[in-house]
Amino acid sequence: MGKESNSGGCVGWFLVVVILALVVGAVVYGIKKKMDHAKDSKPEPVPGPPGAIDKKYGDALKIALQFFDVQKSGKLVDNKISWRGDSGLKDGSEAKLDLSKGMYDAGDHMKFGFPLAFTATVLSWAILEYGDQMAAVNQLEPAQDSLKWITDFLINAHPNDNVLYIQVGDPDTDHKCWERPEKMKEKRPLTQVNTSVPGTEVAAETAAAMASASLVFKTSDSTYSSTLLKHSKQLFTFADKYKGSYSENIPEVATYYNSTGYGDELLWAASWLYHATGDRFYLEYATGENGKEFASWGSPTWFSWDNKNAGTQVLLSRLSLFGAKGVSGNSGLGNYRKSAEGVICSLLPKSPYATSSRTDGGLIWVSEWNALQHPVASAFLAALYSDYMLTSQTPKITCGDHSFKPSDLRKFAKSQADYVLGKNPLKMSYLVGYGDKYPQYVHHRGASIPVDATTGCSDGFKWLDSTDPNPNVAVGGLVGGPFLNETFIDSRNNSMQAEPTTYNSALIVGLLSSLVTTSSAVKSFT
Repeated sequence: MGKESNSGGCVGWFLVVVILALVVGAVVYGIKKKMDHAKDSKPEPVPGPPGAIDKKYGDALKIALQFFDVQKSGKLVDNKISWRGDSGLKDGSEAKLDLSKGMYDAGDHMKFGFPLAFTATVLSWAILEYGDQMAAVNQLEPAQDSLKWITDFLINAHPNDNVLYIQVGDPDTDHKCWERPEKMKEKRPLTQVNTSVPGTEVAAETAAAMASASLVFKTSDSTYSSTLLKHSKQLFTFADKYKGSYSENIPEVATYYNSTGYGDELLWAASWLYHATGDRFYLEYATGENGKEFASWGSPTWFSWDNKNAGTQVLLSRLSLFGAKGVSGNSGLGNYRKSAEGVICSLLPKSPYATSSRTDGGLIWVSEWNALQHPVASAFLAALYSDYMLTSQTPKITCGDHSFKPSDLRKFAKSQADYVLGKNPLKMSYLVGYGDKYPQYVHHRGASIPVDATTGCSDGFKWLDSTDPNPNVAVGGLVGGPFLNETFIDSRNNSMQAEPTTYNSALIVGLLSSLVTTSSAVKSFT
């Protein structure tokens, strides 16, 4: 009897101890959860002026910017590329225009206005957001000089309100030659859009380029800035009034830069014009009925030379995040911000909405042609949004039941940049000239032919087929990149993977500039 009573008492005390432990555990868990929530709700500190330089990204930026010098057409000034010389000096002569400047598109000698204008818009954006960080490594002036080389061309390509020259050269003729640009003798015909043959997307993208560039030069050269803004307004009016797809109206351009629609370019251009002018007409244009029709709100898209929606969503988010004057209550702006965060949620690998479009090594991967365009563009947007959050003291974004801080976005941006610079299964840099291992057989005419070669158009193909590495380094070129299985065939005949493009350079310059050091985002471009 006595033993049974003692046993029952022990069991009772044991249950009391267990219950107390559970209660204490629940209290501790609740306190920890509240502390974690408070921690998540506390904004990360705002960076001050440019801080310590990250040498890796600073060195890579210096290299990346040089590809613009590699691609320049015209009479070169202060030429820094030893194997390049004057070229395309008569471009535009058939229309009595000087279209000698601008830049060649990729490994060929075409000037395609649509991606070239996108190059200028993205480069302008990078300078506006990260000019102080570029300056910290002495790269702001080279970036501005390269931008002006493009915008000089775009100004001359717009001789009348409703006429824009969008292409120099015949791609079929150009691609039948393998020669140095300095040796070109073939005819270089011009292609234009006008009221009879409209090209809304290319006119609107050029308007965006000129509006954003006008902000870049507003302080340093107000006259030039005003000229750019005048052309931008004219081109936007032309693009909006005479709607039509350039790749439908000029079918031959669709082989190389086919547009999937012009609505995104109209919104992109209007957004840049609002930033450049402060005119509410452009904001209402982007956030009203046109936004509903073209913005793809709630449907994340990939930022590229063809689709600008994700870029516009991030760009307009800065207005609501920074509390710009006169924009409160604009529901369209709210939709842009929500959509921008949808894009970010699709990029972050730990997000419940993370895209499956990535390699085993973590690289965003969407297309086997020029695969690196999308991860670099995506990382640039993530870096921008991260900095907007820091400066506006926005502690987190929410993706389903997960939340992410600005540092999480920056970590993703760094992961994509690091992959490009060599942190990948091949241990190879896809930025030509950076690191100890990078592509040696870049698909690029000028880089593949010795400076003293006497070959011309057709006999120059022996240099395409040569088994020797390129005699000249296409320094700063960002090649197409790896396949989904993370292999890369370093072959001059492999234009899918081994060809660099000028617009890729604008994107990598933007991304690297964001990572060179830390700095708060400017609250206004004006």
